[in-house]
Amino acid sequence: MPEVSPHFQGAYLAQLRRTYDGPEFVNAPRGNRSRERIGISFRIDDPVQRHITLPSRRTNIIFNFAEALWYLSGSASLDFIGYYAPSIANYSQDGVTLSGTAYGPRIFRMGPSEVDQWESLVKVLVADRDSKRAVMHIFEAGELLVPDNIDVACTLALQFMIREDALHGVGFMRANDAFRGVVSDVFSFTFLQELMATQLGVDVGTYTHQVGSFHVYDSDAAWAYRVLAESAGAVADPPPFPRMPAGNNWPHVRAVQRLEELLRTDRLRLDAARVAGLDLPPYWRDVVALLEIQRQLRHRTAVDQDVVDGLPDLFRSLVVTKWPQLASAPAAEAA
Repeated sequence: MPEVSPHFQGAYLAQLRRTYDGPEFVNAPRGNRSRERIGISFRIDDPVQRHITLPSRRTNIIFNFAEALWYLSGSASLDFIGYYAPSIANYSQDGVTLSGTAYGPRIFRMGPSEVDQWESLVKVLVADRDSKRAVMHIFEAGELLVPDNIDVACTLALQFMIREDALHGVGFMRANDAFRGVVSDVFSFTFLQELMATQLGVDVGTYTHQVGSFHVYDSDAAWAYRVLAESAGAVADPPPFPRMPAGNNWPHVRAVQRLEELLRTDRLRLDAARVAGLDLPPYWRDVVALLEIQRQLRHRTAVDQDVVDGLPDLFRSLVVTKWPQLASAPAAEAA
């Protein structure tokens, strides 16, 4: 049985500590030395609570949302995701696209016949609410045939099942970074799970994360130690993460994606009043506000403190922890 936690932060800290303090193996695949455990599994009772709030971890909530939106766009573009995480360019073989890291094309255009796996899964679950066949494949066998492939998908598949009017999710990973990668992966996979649940009109059930190789790289060991040291005492439950509005959220996703592209290319700038006036539910307006803050940071325009202060308390806390200059800099420029 997988270990169960009410939220991701509890599962994250428990599994990170075990991997850091008690690895089964120490090895160095492709020269990257790491501590490793194999065949691990954990379950989150409420996967909407997908966030890490420990200050020492400095979670990038903007990247988390952007990565999920990138997957949902079906894009393999490096320009899109590289804007939010420039170092990801190191995994691109052509400097333009990503292959293994880009799950979107595999979700919506899988294989030579370009199967829309999302739509296929929805049809399966609508036709048979007890089905066990709603599996979304990510890893492709051909990836191993590419010489010196630097971007092999870490995710094998995602499975969704409706049980007692709730959509449960299971993620299957060939490998997962227990300090960095798992944070963004669980965020994205549970985000997809919640989006599909709203589309199907059911509640969000549990999420189970299963990993072949769970590891902490030596390059992150000092940082991981600081996070574990912070969590050594009593750690309060994280404040609740907001839930998507009821009903099909795909129209809102598409609207946010259109705004994201305009903000990313600096063809649109939003102040707090314009964010508040967007024809979107509050949940999605807050996502757009985060994207506007990223625009200010990347394009080095003046920080609009009203946009920062208009965020929900949880998002504002995460943003200010990641970028302390946003705490109070109405006239300064983001560096």
